[in-house]
Amino acid sequence: MRIVSTSYSKTDEFTHPQKWLERISFYTGLLEELGKEHEVISIERINYEGELEQNRVHYHFIKLKNKVTRFPFKMHRFIKKMKPDVVFVNGFIFPLQIIQLRWKLGKKTRIIVLHRSEKPSKELNKWLQKIADKKVDAYLFSSNEFAKDWRDIIDEQKMHEVIQASSSFQPGDKNIARESLSIKGSTVLLWVGRLDQNKDPLTLIKAFKQFQQDQPQAVLYIIYQSDELINECRELIGANENIRLVGKVEHDQLENWYGAADFFISSSHYEGNGIAALEAMSCGCVPVLSSINSFRRMTGPGKCGLLFEPGNVSGLLQALKKANELDREAEKEKVLQQFREELSFEAVARKINRVITIVKNG
Repeated sequence: MRIVSTSYSKTDEFTHPQKWLERISFYTGLLEELGKEHEVISIERINYEGELEQNRVHYHFIKLKNKVTRFPFKMHRFIKKMKPDVVFVNGFIFPLQIIQLRWKLGKKTRIIVLHRSEKPSKELNKWLQKIADKKVDAYLFSSNEFAKDWRDIIDEQKMHEVIQASSSFQPGDKNIARESLSIKGSTVLLWVGRLDQNKDPLTLIKAFKQFQQDQPQAVLYIIYQSDELINECRELIGANENIRLVGKVEHDQLENWYGAADFFISSSHYEGNGIAALEAMSCGCVPVLSSINSFRRMTGPGKCGLLFEPGNVSGLLQALKKANELDREAEKEKVLQQFREELSFEAVARKINRVITIVKNG
Protein backbone atom coordinates (compact mmCIF):
# COMPACT_ATOMS: atom_id res chain seq x y z
CA MET A 1 0.00 0.00 0.00
CA ARG A 2 1.25 3.49 -0.83
CA ILE A 3 0.84 6.25 1.79
CA VAL A 4 1.44 9.92 1.02
CA SER A 5 1.79 12.39 3.91
CA THR A 6 1.40 16.11 3.30
CA SER A 7 0.61 19.51 4.81
CA TYR A 8 -0.50 22.79 3.32
CA SER A 9 1.62 25.08 5.48
CA LYS A 10 5.19 26.15 4.81
CA THR A 11 8.10 26.65 7.21
CA ASP A 12 10.37 29.25 5.62
CA GLU A 13 13.12 29.35 8.23
CA PHE A 14 14.40 25.88 7.32
CA THR A 15 16.61 25.63 4.24
CA HIS A 16 18.32 22.28 4.94
CA PRO A 17 16.23 19.11 4.53
CA GLN A 18 18.10 17.08 7.16
CA LYS A 19 17.70 19.80 9.77
CA TRP A 20 13.98 19.93 9.07
CA LEU A 21 13.57 16.16 9.40
CA GLU A 22 15.41 16.28 12.72
CA ARG A 23 13.04 19.05 13.83
CA ILE A 24 9.97 16.89 13.12
CA SER A 25 11.50 13.56 14.20
CA PHE A 26 8.51 13.06 16.53
CA TYR A 27 6.49 12.50 13.31
CA THR A 28 9.04 11.14 10.82
CA GLY A 29 9.74 8.26 13.20
CA LEU A 30 6.11 7.26 12.78
CA LEU A 31 6.37 7.41 8.99
CA GLU A 32 9.49 5.27 9.15
CA GLU A 33 7.69 2.69 11.28
CA LEU A 34 4.79 2.62 8.81
CA GLY A 35 7.42 2.20 6.10
CA LYS A 36 8.10 -1.33 7.37
CA GLU A 37 4.75 -2.43 5.91
CA HIS A 38 3.93 0.23 3.32
CA GLU A 39 5.55 2.43 0.71
CA VAL A 40 5.64 5.86 2.37
CA ILE A 41 6.13 9.21 0.63
CA SER A 42 6.18 12.50 2.54
CA ILE A 43 5.76 15.92 0.94
CA GLU A 44 7.53 18.64 2.92
CA ARG A 45 7.35 22.40 2.45
CA ILE A 46 10.41 24.34 3.57
CA ASN A 47 12.70 26.80 1.81
CA TYR A 48 14.25 24.02 -0.27
CA GLU A 49 13.42 21.88 -3.29
CA GLY A 50 14.65 18.35 -3.83
CA GLU A 51 14.36 14.74 -2.70
CA LEU A 52 15.76 12.63 0.11
CA GLU A 53 15.48 8.95 1.02
CA GLN A 54 15.75 8.15 4.72
CA ASN A 55 14.86 5.03 6.70
CA ARG A 56 12.31 3.64 4.24
CA VAL A 57 10.63 7.01 3.61
CA HIS A 58 10.94 9.01 0.37
CA TYR A 59 10.80 12.75 1.13
CA HIS A 60 9.88 15.26 -1.56
CA PHE A 61 10.59 18.92 -0.76
CA ILE A 62 8.35 21.20 -2.80
CA LYS A 63 9.04 24.93 -2.79
CA LEU A 64 5.85 26.99 -3.12
CA LYS A 65 5.58 30.77 -2.81
CA ASN A 66 2.87 31.19 -0.20
CA LYS A 67 3.06 30.10 3.44
CA VAL A 68 -0.42 28.59 3.12
CA THR A 69 -1.52 27.69 -0.41
CA ARG A 70 -5.30 27.90 -0.80
CA PHE A 71 -5.29 26.49 -4.32
CA PRO A 72 -2.40 23.97 -4.36
CA PHE A 73 -2.80 22.77 -7.94
CA LYS A 74 0.88 21.87 -8.33
CA MET A 75 0.95 19.85 -5.11
CA HIS A 76 -2.26 18.00 -5.93
CA ARG A 77 -0.99 17.11 -9.41
CA PHE A 78 2.12 15.72 -7.77
CA ILE A 79 0.12 13.71 -5.22
CA LYS A 80 -2.10 12.23 -7.95
CA LYS A 81 1.02 11.26 -9.89
CA MET A 82 2.16 9.24 -6.86
CA LYS A 83 -1.04 7.10 -7.12
CA PRO A 84 -1.58 6.91 -3.34
CA ASP A 85 -3.90 4.46 -1.62
CA VAL A 86 -4.00 6.69 1.47
CA VAL A 87 -3.20 10.38 2.00
CA PHE A 88 -2.43 11.83 5.44
CA VAL A 89 -3.26 15.53 5.74
CA ASN A 90 -1.57 17.20 8.71
CA GLY A 91 -3.92 19.75 10.23
CA PHE A 92 -7.64 20.47 10.59
CA ILE A 93 -7.48 23.99 9.20
CA PHE A 94 -7.43 23.18 5.48
CA PRO A 95 -11.01 22.29 4.46
CA LEU A 96 -10.83 24.15 1.14
CA GLN A 97 -7.66 22.30 0.18
CA ILE A 98 -9.10 18.93 1.23
CA ILE A 99 -12.17 19.50 -0.98
CA GLN A 100 -9.87 20.17 -3.93
CA LEU A 101 -7.70 17.16 -3.05
CA ARG A 102 -10.74 14.86 -3.19
CA TRP A 103 -11.77 16.29 -6.56
CA LYS A 104 -8.27 15.63 -7.88
CA LEU A 105 -7.85 12.11 -6.49
CA GLY A 106 -11.35 10.75 -6.98
CA LYS A 107 -13.22 8.42 -4.63
CA LYS A 108 -10.81 5.49 -4.42
CA THR A 109 -7.99 7.12 -2.42
CA ARG A 110 -8.60 7.33 1.33
CA ILE A 111 -8.00 10.67 3.06
CA ILE A 112 -7.06 10.66 6.76
CA VAL A 113 -6.77 14.00 8.58
CA LEU A 114 -4.44 14.35 11.57
CA HIS A 115 -5.47 16.69 14.37
CA ARG A 116 -2.61 19.04 15.29
CA SER A 117 -4.20 20.69 18.36
CA GLU A 118 -6.43 23.01 16.30
CA LYS A 119 -9.72 24.24 17.69
CA PRO A 120 -12.92 24.75 15.61
CA SER A 121 -12.78 27.83 13.42
CA LYS A 122 -15.13 30.74 12.76
CA GLU A 123 -18.39 30.39 10.86
CA LEU A 124 -17.07 30.40 7.28
CA ASN A 125 -14.50 27.73 8.01
CA LYS A 126 -17.10 25.67 9.93
CA TRP A 127 -19.24 25.65 6.80
CA LEU A 128 -16.25 24.55 4.72
CA GLN A 129 -15.33 21.94 7.35
CA LYS A 130 -18.77 20.37 7.05
CA ILE A 131 -18.40 20.16 3.28
CA ALA A 132 -14.85 18.78 3.58
CA ASP A 133 -16.05 16.18 6.09
CA LYS A 134 -17.91 14.42 3.29
CA LYS A 135 -14.56 14.06 1.48
CA VAL A 136 -12.63 12.68 4.49
CA ASP A 137 -12.52 9.00 5.46
CA ALA A 138 -11.05 9.28 8.99
CA TYR A 139 -9.73 11.70 11.59
CA LEU A 140 -7.00 10.99 14.14
CA PHE A 141 -7.17 12.71 17.55
CA SER A 142 -4.54 12.24 20.23
CA SER A 143 -7.39 12.09 22.76
CA ASN A 144 -11.11 11.47 22.48
CA GLU A 145 -11.59 14.58 24.62
CA PHE A 146 -10.19 16.74 21.79
CA ALA A 147 -12.74 15.23 19.44
CA LYS A 148 -15.65 16.54 21.54
CA ASP A 149 -15.04 20.09 20.25
CA TRP A 150 -15.57 18.91 16.67
CA ARG A 151 -18.63 16.68 17.01
CA ASP A 152 -21.09 19.28 15.69
CA ILE A 153 -18.91 19.79 12.60
CA ILE A 154 -17.55 16.40 11.51
CA ASP A 155 -18.86 12.83 11.51
CA GLU A 156 -18.25 11.22 14.91
CA GLN A 157 -18.04 7.78 13.27
CA LYS A 158 -14.87 8.87 11.50
CA MET A 159 -13.04 9.85 14.70
CA HIS A 160 -10.24 7.65 16.04
CA GLU A 161 -8.13 8.11 19.16
CA VAL A 162 -4.52 7.80 17.98
CA ILE A 163 -1.64 9.99 19.08
CA GLN A 164 0.40 11.07 16.05
CA ALA A 165 3.82 11.56 17.57
CA SER A 166 6.40 9.74 19.64
CA SER A 167 10.08 9.74 20.54
CA SER A 168 13.15 7.74 19.57
CA PHE A 169 15.00 8.74 22.76
CA GLN A 170 16.15 5.91 25.00
CA PRO A 171 16.69 5.57 28.77
CA GLY A 172 20.33 5.83 29.80
CA ASP A 173 22.55 5.82 32.86
CA LYS A 174 21.37 8.61 35.17
CA ASN A 175 24.74 9.08 36.87
CA ILE A 176 26.59 9.40 33.58
CA ALA A 177 24.01 11.90 32.29
CA ARG A 178 24.29 14.02 35.43
CA GLU A 179 28.07 13.98 35.37
CA SER A 180 28.15 15.08 31.74
CA LEU A 181 25.82 18.00 32.54
CA SER A 182 27.45 18.83 35.90
CA ILE A 183 24.11 18.28 37.66
CA LYS A 184 24.04 17.82 41.42
CA GLY A 185 21.13 17.26 43.78
CA SER A 186 19.28 14.40 45.44
CA THR A 187 16.12 15.19 43.47
CA VAL A 188 16.37 16.64 39.96
CA LEU A 189 13.32 18.15 38.29
CA LEU A 190 13.18 19.24 34.65
CA TRP A 191 10.80 21.54 32.77
CA VAL A 192 10.99 22.09 28.99
CA GLY A 193 8.89 24.59 27.05
CA ARG A 194 8.29 28.19 26.07
CA LEU A 195 8.17 30.82 28.78
CA ASP A 196 4.63 31.88 27.94
CA GLN A 197 1.19 32.00 29.55
CA ASN A 198 0.10 28.63 28.17
CA LYS A 199 3.17 26.74 29.42
CA ASP A 200 2.82 28.63 32.73
CA PRO A 201 6.35 28.60 34.21
CA LEU A 202 5.22 30.93 37.02
CA THR A 203 3.02 28.22 38.57
CA LEU A 204 5.99 25.88 38.28
CA ILE A 205 8.40 28.21 40.08
CA LYS A 206 5.94 29.10 42.87
CA ALA A 207 5.22 25.43 43.60
CA PHE A 208 8.86 24.41 43.48
CA LYS A 209 9.90 27.10 45.95
CA GLN A 210 7.39 25.71 48.45
CA PHE A 211 8.48 22.13 47.70
CA GLN A 212 12.07 23.14 48.31
CA GLN A 213 11.29 24.14 51.89
CA ASP A 214 11.02 20.43 52.78
CA GLN A 215 13.46 19.24 50.12
CA PRO A 216 16.40 21.68 50.19
CA GLN A 217 18.53 19.39 48.00
CA ALA A 218 16.00 19.42 45.16
CA VAL A 219 17.09 21.22 41.99
CA LEU A 220 14.88 22.51 39.16
CA TYR A 221 16.24 23.03 35.65
CA ILE A 222 14.20 25.11 33.21
CA ILE A 223 14.94 24.70 29.50
CA TYR A 224 13.10 27.23 27.36
CA GLN A 225 12.86 27.96 23.64
CA SER A 226 11.27 31.40 23.94
CA ASP A 227 11.41 33.97 26.72
CA GLU A 228 8.18 35.97 26.84
CA LEU A 229 7.98 35.69 30.66
CA ILE A 230 11.72 35.70 31.38
CA ASN A 231 11.61 38.87 33.51
CA GLU A 232 8.71 37.58 35.62
CA CYS A 233 10.52 34.25 36.07
CA ARG A 234 13.76 35.91 37.16
CA GLU A 235 11.89 38.10 39.62
CA LEU A 236 10.21 35.04 41.17
CA ILE A 237 13.44 33.05 41.29
CA GLY A 238 15.43 35.86 42.88
CA ALA A 239 18.63 34.56 44.45
CA ASN A 240 17.45 30.94 44.60
CA GLU A 241 20.40 28.91 43.32
CA ASN A 242 18.40 25.68 43.11
CA ILE A 243 16.34 26.98 40.20
CA ARG A 244 18.45 27.11 37.05
CA LEU A 245 17.33 28.90 33.90
CA VAL A 246 19.19 26.87 31.29
CA GLY A 247 17.89 28.54 28.14
CA LYS A 248 17.74 26.92 24.73
CA VAL A 249 19.10 23.39 24.24
CA GLU A 250 19.52 21.66 20.87
CA HIS A 251 17.03 18.86 20.39
CA ASP A 252 19.59 16.05 20.21
CA GLN A 253 20.98 17.14 23.58
CA LEU A 254 17.61 16.87 25.33
CA GLU A 255 17.91 13.09 25.61
CA ASN A 256 20.76 13.57 28.09
CA TRP A 257 18.71 16.07 30.13
CA TYR A 258 15.73 13.73 30.34
CA GLY A 259 18.04 10.93 31.35
CA ALA A 260 19.51 13.05 34.15
CA ALA A 261 16.18 14.07 35.69
CA ASP A 262 14.09 12.19 38.24
CA PHE A 263 10.87 14.00 37.36
CA PHE A 264 9.63 15.85 34.30
CA ILE A 265 7.12 18.64 34.96
CA SER A 266 4.73 20.25 32.52
CA SER A 267 2.42 23.01 33.73
CA SER A 268 0.73 23.61 30.36
CA HIS A 269 -2.91 24.65 30.06
CA TYR A 270 -3.21 23.20 26.55
CA GLU A 271 -1.18 20.74 24.47
CA GLY A 272 -1.85 18.83 21.30
CA ASN A 273 0.55 15.90 21.53
CA GLY A 274 2.87 17.11 24.31
CA ILE A 275 6.15 16.24 22.58
CA ALA A 276 8.43 17.13 25.50
CA ALA A 277 6.43 14.91 27.87
CA LEU A 278 6.56 12.07 25.33
CA GLU A 279 10.33 12.43 25.05
CA ALA A 280 10.76 12.51 28.81
CA MET A 281 8.67 9.36 29.23
CA SER A 282 10.65 7.54 26.55
CA CYS A 283 13.71 8.08 28.78
CA GLY A 284 11.93 6.80 31.87
CA CYS A 285 11.58 10.21 33.46
CA VAL A 286 8.58 10.20 35.83
CA PRO A 287 5.97 12.73 34.58
CA VAL A 288 4.27 15.25 36.85
CA LEU A 289 1.82 16.87 34.45
CA SER A 290 -1.12 19.25 34.37
CA SER A 291 -4.39 17.35 34.04
CA ILE A 292 -5.27 18.25 30.45
CA ASN A 293 -6.64 16.07 27.63
CA SER A 294 -3.36 14.99 26.06
CA PHE A 295 -1.60 14.29 29.35
CA ARG A 296 -4.47 12.28 30.79
CA ARG A 297 -4.37 10.13 27.66
CA MET A 298 -0.58 9.72 27.77
CA THR A 299 -0.43 8.63 31.40
CA GLY A 300 -3.35 6.24 31.34
CA PRO A 301 -4.59 8.14 33.34
CA GLY A 302 -3.28 6.65 36.57
CA LYS A 303 -0.96 4.07 35.04
CA CYS A 304 2.10 6.19 35.75
CA GLY A 305 3.13 9.64 36.96
CA LEU A 306 0.97 12.25 38.66
CA LEU A 307 -1.49 14.89 37.46
CA PHE A 308 -2.54 18.26 38.91
CA GLU A 309 -5.03 20.97 38.01
CA PRO A 310 -3.54 23.50 35.55
CA GLY A 311 -2.56 26.79 37.19
CA ASN A 312 -3.00 25.36 40.70
CA VAL A 313 0.17 26.00 42.71
CA SER A 314 -1.07 23.98 45.68
CA GLY A 315 -2.04 21.10 43.40
CA LEU A 316 1.40 21.00 41.81
CA LEU A 317 3.04 21.19 45.24
CA GLN A 318 1.04 18.18 46.47
CA ALA A 319 1.87 16.27 43.27
CA LEU A 320 5.58 16.96 43.78
CA LYS A 321 5.39 15.74 47.37
CA LYS A 322 3.63 12.53 46.31
CA ALA A 323 6.11 12.01 43.47
CA ASN A 324 9.00 12.36 45.87
CA GLU A 325 7.56 9.53 48.01
CA LEU A 326 7.39 7.07 45.10
CA ASP A 327 9.75 4.17 44.57
CA ARG A 328 11.59 5.86 41.70
CA GLU A 329 12.89 2.74 39.99
CA ALA A 330 9.51 1.01 40.17
CA GLU A 331 7.76 4.12 38.83
CA LYS A 332 10.33 4.44 36.06
CA GLU A 333 9.46 0.91 34.93
CA LYS A 334 5.76 1.84 34.91
CA VAL A 335 6.53 4.87 32.75
CA LEU A 336 8.60 2.84 30.28
CA GLN A 337 5.92 0.15 30.07
CA GLN A 338 3.22 2.75 29.36
CA PHE A 339 5.44 4.31 26.71
CA ARG A 340 6.18 0.99 25.00
CA GLU A 341 2.57 -0.21 25.00
CA GLU A 342 0.78 3.04 24.13
CA LEU A 343 3.13 5.79 22.98
CA SER A 344 6.06 4.29 21.07
CA PHE A 345 6.33 4.55 17.28
CA GLU A 346 5.57 0.82 17.08
CA ALA A 347 2.42 1.15 19.20
CA VAL A 348 1.16 4.20 17.29
CA ALA A 349 1.85 2.58 13.90
CA ARG A 350 -0.20 -0.48 14.92
CA LYS A 351 -3.15 1.76 15.75
CA ILE A 352 -2.86 3.71 12.50
CA ASN A 353 -2.68 0.45 10.53
CA ARG A 354 -5.96 -0.58 12.16
CA VAL A 355 -7.56 2.70 11.05
CA ILE A 356 -6.22 2.21 7.52
CA THR A 357 -7.74 -1.27 7.44
CA ILE A 358 -11.10 0.12 8.58
CA VAL A 359 -11.23 2.87 5.93
CA LYS A 360 -9.96 0.62 3.14
CA ASN A 361 -12.60 -1.99 3.91
CA GLY A 362 -15.30 0.58 4.53
